Amino acid sequence: MISFLELRHLIECGFLPLSCSCTVNPDEHSLTIKVTDPASGRVDLMVTAVSTSDLTSGREIAKLVQELRSEMPIGKFRSCDFFGLCTFGRTPEEG
Repeated sequence: MISFLELRHLIECGFLPLSCSCTVNPDEHSLTIKVTDPASGRVDLMVTAVSTSDLTSGREIAKLVQELRSEMPIGKFRSCDFFGLCTFGRTPEEG
């Protein structure tokens, strides 16, 4: 079992350079994940009641982060590498 602090760290780092906060819900078996644009403060994604029961390995956590990233507005992440590190925004050529 992965501790909540480690789980939180892995999820929040998965959304860098955006700001992500991950909190335990009162039932202590689910999370709320909120991703915001640090420049504007705009909420780009908010998911409640994310069950922690299946988040028992780094692979499962990476899968969750990838699924959530795919639900975000187009253009937030230009590309992501094997380790989940993403390039942010648009290239200068894209305007």
